Amino acid sequence: MNPVVLIRIFIGLIFTVSGTEKLLSPYQNFLYVIQGYDVVPAPLDEWVARVFPWIELMLGVFTILGLWTIWALRGLLIVTAVFLCVVGQAVWRNLPIEKCGCFGELVSIPLPTILLMDSILWIYIAYLIIRMERTSRCSLDEYFSK
Repeated sequence: MNPVVLIRIFIGLIFTVSGTEKLLSPYQNFLYVIQGYDVVPAPLDEWVARVFPWIELMLGVFTILGLWTIWALRGLLIVTAVFLCVVGQAVWRNLPIEKCGCFGELVSIPLPTILLMDSILWIYIAYLIIRMERTSRCSLDEYFSK
């Protein structure tokens, strides 16, 4: 199988697992994480805690399946850029956050490590967008375009 397709599937799995883990936990857990980063105003933080995991899940599933691949990858590029900004400002401001909350209660990763991981992830997503012809192989997009 094409290595670019494997990268696409792996990236999709990361976001699918992340979104699913947040959805299976009470939304208050993710709300607490959001409030810790201190970037979303109080009236919106609950809405973000309820909606954002669904966005992660859907973009991840679409990326795995290769359904509307270019749009799913563009969405993941934006989501990852937001992650980089949010985590970066937390590190910059030296906020007392012990774990990122990226994968709910599944995994605890320190913020500097998350910055590195998200940077690498952003680069790979950008690469997939640039190499869309290869990225869309073995996808529903390819199947339906025939």
